[in-house]
Formats: sequence, structure tokens, C-alpha cells
Amino acid sequence: MPTHARDRLLDTAERLFYAEGIRAVGVERILAESGVGRASLYRHFPGKDDLVLAVLRRRDADWRHWLADAVDASGAGPADRPLAVFDALAERFARADFRGCAFINTIVEAADPDSPAHRVADEHKRAVTAYLEKVLVSAGHRDRDLAEQFTLLVDGALVTALRERSPRAAGRARAIAAALLAAATPDAG
Repeated sequence: MPTHARDRLLDTAERLFYAEGIRAVGVERILAESGVGRASLYRHFPGKDDLVLAVLRRRDADWRHWLADAVDASGAGPADRPLAVFDALAERFARADFRGCAFINTIVEAADPDSPAHRVADEHKRAVTAYLEKVLVSAGHRDRDLAEQFTLLVDGALVTALRERSPRAAGRARAIAAALLAAATPDAG
């Protein structure tokens, strides 16, 4: 079943890339662990770079969907939804398989801003900023700078949680976000 082979390749590559890094994982390892043959790999992906991009695009959609669902499920009202982002992150950081942000990791590994993987990771970060802006607008804040500040807090919390191996960074970022919101003047209508 071609679709199943493609899914197995994506699942295996995503797991390995996230756990060990894109450069550290070769095609042979992905083939061995997925149980997919080389011909099938190249039928779905012309090369490893194409597989990397497909993994990143799928992870982007999954991660942003997870974040929106977690914020929605928090039960927070519009004014508290921006802070619910950090509560969701704390849960994510507490997972045993947490290895930081796959997109920050990719930007570090593919440091050339013109590389396709770097561009996809950058697109993810821009999409997260757009989501944060939407959440902030629903809370009455229309300042684009505030969304970018929240993105900085999210990224800083992601890296710090990985470094410290603890979800506490989300709580510290949440406290800073609360101070930013308290200092910001919501739009009047």
C-alpha cells in the first residue's frame, strides 16, 4: 500500500529527526526502521531533503493544530487565552519525549536562510506568530509587536525547557506574558 509506506516513512523520519537531528539520521536508518524499501522511498520522495520538508510541513500543521486545540480546551475566556498558550506549553514540556522545538532545531541545523528546510521552519514561526496575534486580538490587543513579543517568549521557553529539562520555563514565560498584557492597553472596541 503506497499510502501506508509514505506514512511509515514520515512517521519514522519525524521520530528520528526530532530525537537525534536531521543530519544525524541517514536514509538507510529510516528505511531499516520504517520497513519501507528504497524504491518506495524514492517513489514518494526524490531525496532525503524532500522527506525532511514533508516531515516539517506535517509537523507544522500538527503542532499548530495541537496548540489551538489545547488553548480552546483550556476553557479560558478571550482575555485569558493568551496566557493559556503557556499552560499548554508546560504540558508539552513535561512529556518524556520533549526535545525542544523541531523548527528551532531545524533552523540551527540548516542555518543557511536560503535552504528549503530553514524556510519551512521560518514559515512555521511566522504562522505561530499569526496565531498568537489572533489570540491577542480576541483578547482586545491589536499591537503586532505584542504578538512578536509572545513569540519570543514561546521560543525562549522552548529552548529553556530543553536546557533545564523542566516545564518550569513555561510558567516563567507566562508570568512575563501576564506583565506584558497588564502593561498593554486593550483596544476599546
